[in-house]
Amino acid sequence: MLDQTSHTETSRDTDASSFDSTAELLAPLPDEIRRHLYYTLGIHENESDPSYCYSALATAVRDRVVPYWRETRHRFRESTERRVHYLSLEFLLGRSLNNAVQNLDLDAEARQGLHQYGVTLEEIAEEEHDAGLGNGGLGRLAACFLDSCANLKLPVAGYGIRYEFGMFHQFIEDGRQVEAPDHWLRDGNLWEIERPEHTKTIKFFGHTERCFDEKGTPFSRWVGTHDLLAVPYDMPIPGYKNETVNTLRLWKSEATETFDLEEFNSGNYPDAVVQKNNAEQISMVLYPNDASENGKELRLKQQYFLVSASMQDVLEKWVDQYGEDFTDFGRLNCFQLNDTHPACAVPELMRLLMDEHKVDWDSAWQITTRCMAYTNHTLLPEALERWSVALFSRLLPRLLEIIYEINERFLTQVAKKHPGDTELRRRVSLIEEGDQPHIRMAYLSIVGSFSVNGVAALHTELLKNGLFSDFYRIWPEKFNNKTNGVTQRRWLSHCNPGLRNLLYDAIGTEWESDMQHMKKLVPFADDAGFRHKWQDVKLQNKRRLAEYVKSHTGVEFMESAMFDVQVKRIHEYKRQLLNVLHVIHLYDRISRGDTKDMVPRCVLIGGKAAPGYHVAKLIVKLINNVASVVNADPKTKDLLRLVFFPNYRVSSMEIICPGTELSEQISTAGKEASGTGNMKFMMNGAVTIGTLDGANIEIREQAADENFFLFGLDAKGVVEAKKHYDPNAIIAGDADIQRIMELLEGGAFNQQEPGIFDLLTKGIRSGYDQWLTIADLRGYINAQAEASKTYSDQDKWNRMSILNSANSGWFSSDRTIQQYADEIWGAKPLQDS
Repeated sequence: MLDQTSHTETSRDTDASSFDSTAELLAPLPDEIRRHLYYTLGIHENESDPSYCYSALATAVRDRVVPYWRETRHRFRESTERRVHYLSLEFLLGRSLNNAVQNLDLDAEARQGLHQYGVTLEEIAEEEHDAGLGNGGLGRLAACFLDSCANLKLPVAGYGIRYEFGMFHQFIEDGRQVEAPDHWLRDGNLWEIERPEHTKTIKFFGHTERCFDEKGTPFSRWVGTHDLLAVPYDMPIPGYKNETVNTLRLWKSEATETFDLEEFNSGNYPDAVVQKNNAEQISMVLYPNDASENGKELRLKQQYFLVSASMQDVLEKWVDQYGEDFTDFGRLNCFQLNDTHPACAVPELMRLLMDEHKVDWDSAWQITTRCMAYTNHTLLPEALERWSVALFSRLLPRLLEIIYEINERFLTQVAKKHPGDTELRRRVSLIEEGDQPHIRMAYLSIVGSFSVNGVAALHTELLKNGLFSDFYRIWPEKFNNKTNGVTQRRWLSHCNPGLRNLLYDAIGTEWESDMQHMKKLVPFADDAGFRHKWQDVKLQNKRRLAEYVKSHTGVEFMESAMFDVQVKRIHEYKRQLLNVLHVIHLYDRISRGDTKDMVPRCVLIGGKAAPGYHVAKLIVKLINNVASVVNADPKTKDLLRLVFFPNYRVSSMEIICPGTELSEQISTAGKEASGTGNMKFMMNGAVTIGTLDGANIEIREQAADENFFLFGLDAKGVVEAKKHYDPNAIIAGDADIQRIMELLEGGAFNQQEPGIFDLLTKGIRSGYDQWLTIADLRGYINAQAEASKTYSDQDKWNRMSILNSANSGWFSSDRTIQQYADEIWGAKPLQDS
């Protein structure tokens, strides 16, 4: 074991012995709120509006976070256990105030402090902008994981980018999605602390030179580069009532010089600030559109910017603590790559070890492959990132050299293990040859990592036997499954206070830190009195959701109706199209007077389509057009409503999730890696209608078959069906589906815009429709009919709802992270000082 020494960073932080005294200096929270209004904000209490109250409360709460944060950093540095660095291009944190109030157990004090100003905690929370640093499930998963790491006291730090503009705001105009910038930092961010002393220099462009040291040993130097700065901003991630606060470090890009003074003095003002503007582009916008070459270059810059800054940061701390001896670096550090976006971490760590710290290749490779772990999040081959060699050569020439060397050595190993199998070597090569060679970033991640995991049981099996079968053949020991999870503290305790309090009374509070205690709820499913209380809680949540829907869309939901919800990114494989076809079926029934025993239904669909994804945006338009027709027809009154909820985001889900009764998880089997919305709905007692895809399989196993509405082809059935798929024959043989297509193709929903949905209808009718929409439609209609029939028996429905929630413990991110810690990271909890 290396000797641990005390270096600069340790001395910069106050010693742990002063921690308790620092905490004791704080006055009661109501007094601290008043103090910050007076002295921090310069506001008299009679002048305070909600925005000032938010700032005062958030600052007062942060003051209580900071001592725990400092103490956790001290324990982090003092620990001799393995440290984990979670690299992700997305962290969809949502709002921080309520999370901190909950995890520090400050709810009562916060409400007391706000009462004197005539405002509630809920009103104040609305003043905070969502930290929209992610597109959807990937980023929200990363946020849940950080929460669970802090809850389990694990030494895990998150690394990401501090995007100036997060996920775009979505508006609906004439049924179409319109994007607007999400300037979430417009009013600042009270939950971050700038750490300029840890600024890093990031290199781009230039060329490499071969040099020799004083011993004649060759090494490479990356010169002639265009440099910029990565400035860190730290955000606290508090654990649940455990005095642990981990760190999310977000990097902001800045120019090395603010502007060219000579150009400025000559009157050439635009050119004077061009370097500054170019540098700041990197952290300006979450995921730029990569349809153009400039967009591709900017996205690759973002990815390298993240990993280079983060790797330098970790290595700097290592050298500060252990000096230039990297013998134990791989044993004491682990980098978790959240999908392929941080794949440049593999060659970048090699570069830093070899070029900056003079470690030889073999030692550097041994270190790298001992500390890199890769999580795959997609089964769609087209979603696996590939970068052109030409772009890489221009932008990151030194990394390209290292990647080619990694590939050459890897293919030599493959040839020794599988002599004569040239086709295998071609398939697994990191370089996809052709007129324009590309680097396969997923392959680079696999070759450079000691662990490769999928995120649901089915997903992992499909990776091993399909997408990455060649690599599984070479390294079966690398592959493992870690089914995703979500944090119950935000997605049940915080967002559903009515259900939280009911659970407190019934089974206690232990489930907030250990979801396996939810199993205690199972016997209550047979208690008629409890089922009635459960139904009352759901009704209150439905009323809150109905008010929310009306305020955002103008559409009124009937509280007696089934609330049927599908919220997620708009994508063909997630099959929002299948959902709207069923709505058209219900509308057709109502129009024909076939309403006997029909259960009233309110359908909510929400999600954002990627700005360049034309088909997804056309699906948004179709949903809105169908909604306009359905909601305007007097025949549908009290029977059917459809809304497209605009600008779906984390804070919206906190209201939507508790009010949902039927959870739509209807992706084409074999396409969804896991899903996490399905888990949030299950925790809150929604019953799932879904295919055997992603984590749906495990949800059905946990809840039991009879508490899940199953339909559709499974993954093997999808493969078989594509061999002889004839959707037109299916349509012709099913009168209900014929009528759906007649309405859709006959202009019932686009009378003023003829032909606008032809692309969608042609896709539905195509034998090459890889989403098999028509193949699953009849099964979906039947499963929906079964759901309606069950809903009409509220006693039975409530029993199913309770059992779904009671059996949702497996889908806590605490369980997921504990498995990562035990089976991949080898990480142990930080010990209290």
